[in-house]
Amino acid sequence: MRRTDYFLPTLKEDPSEAQIVSHRLMLRAGMVRQSAAGIYSWLPLGLRVLRKIEEIVREEQNLAGAIEVLMPTLQPAEIWRESGRYEDYGKEMLRITDRHQRDLLYGPTNEELITQIFRDSVRSYKELPRNLYHIQWKFRDEIRPRFGVMRGREFLMKDAYSFDIDETSARTAYQKMFIAYMRTFDRLGLRAIPVAADTGPIGGDLSHEFIILAETGESEVFCHADLLSRAAPDADYDGDLATVIEPFTSLYARSDEMHDAALFEAEVPTDKQVRARGIEVGHIFYFGQKYSGPMGCRVAGADGKEVDVHGGSYGIGVSRLVGGIIEACHDEAGIVWPWAVAPFQIGVINLKPGDEQTDALSGKLYAHLTQKGLDVLYDDRNERAGGKFSDMDLIGLPWQAVIGPRGAAAGEIEIKNRKTGEKRSLDFEAACALLASPPPSDPPSASPAAQDKA
Repeated sequence: MRRTDYFLPTLKEDPSEAQIVSHRLMLRAGMVRQSAAGIYSWLPLGLRVLRKIEEIVREEQNLAGAIEVLMPTLQPAEIWRESGRYEDYGKEMLRITDRHQRDLLYGPTNEELITQIFRDSVRSYKELPRNLYHIQWKFRDEIRPRFGVMRGREFLMKDAYSFDIDETSARTAYQKMFIAYMRTFDRLGLRAIPVAADTGPIGGDLSHEFIILAETGESEVFCHADLLSRAAPDADYDGDLATVIEPFTSLYARSDEMHDAALFEAEVPTDKQVRARGIEVGHIFYFGQKYSGPMGCRVAGADGKEVDVHGGSYGIGVSRLVGGIIEACHDEAGIVWPWAVAPFQIGVINLKPGDEQTDALSGKLYAHLTQKGLDVLYDDRNERAGGKFSDMDLIGLPWQAVIGPRGAAAGEIEIKNRKTGEKRSLDFEAACALLASPPPSDPPSASPAAQDKA
């Protein structure tokens, strides 16, 4: 994409309303603009990141056996009255009355609606287990929306819902999602820590939050240091899943709301104790028959008797992840995107548009990389070099390829690794070879099939 053809309204100054790094940088980098309190329009650069995160989440859900559906944003109030949550949910729920005086709500989550769909469609245990998911916009009327997309009122979420005949199989579904989440965050270039969590208004007795460490995180995290270096598990969903997740659940890891100081001191050696701040990017729940019981979601068991199905729900904040990644991946100059989710992988900077040799080499590099299937932003604007460098650092593309008259005359391209700042001058062929892969400090996000072979 040529910068002269692209809509990328960057800002030179920090917006006064932005309180945290991700909000400030998303506004400055032209990723979003506020429409109303806690509600944002996603501009082209931000939307590219959002879609890349969404696709990685989708691939890992599919690999784990979940099946995609799409439910509406508006839901009838009566199904929430069936479950008993309509009045309990509080003022965060946006309640609406249509022209026929029917009560509706803008869905903050979908346990009731998916339970209704399943209840009306499945009759026998032979059709279990099932896990249905969608990626859809949600709305929670936060009393104090702030921090940009980190705590907005409207947000994009992947939510999945499992249905099983008994607790044993339901816990297996939970374990599958646990593994899928660890793999998802790993592919996004993040190290997520699974921490024991409160079930809150969702209900149930088993829950984990997935937290990435960041200085500006809203939660305090206490954990064993070994969790920070454990790689995501393989996607073998047919084995003993309890042993797969045991290395992640056997060590102490809790946020402040569940923290037990005495237990932390007793279980974690002093040199392994980690106290940090973190951002929640995913949450999974096993809630048993909390919704199937009151809503009459039953199937015939092997003995012919009807039983209430066991359920779980599993959420990933897709739009929240955009802000979370920036909080974890930035420096004083701007964003530092992981390769897998960068809006463009390479930024080509033409230092002197109008110079014949510079234009020729810049255009040749841009065409070659684009033909190779790489995402390239070519800054061909007739602007001063300092502004181009600042903008490219601000938007945080993993590689920068800088071409000026002197380098073009010598047939050389200066390559900069955005994360490390390292610069190298290479000839055309060597530059193309280097730019085709993630920077050495940023491992690639392989496809699910490639990861399985690794």
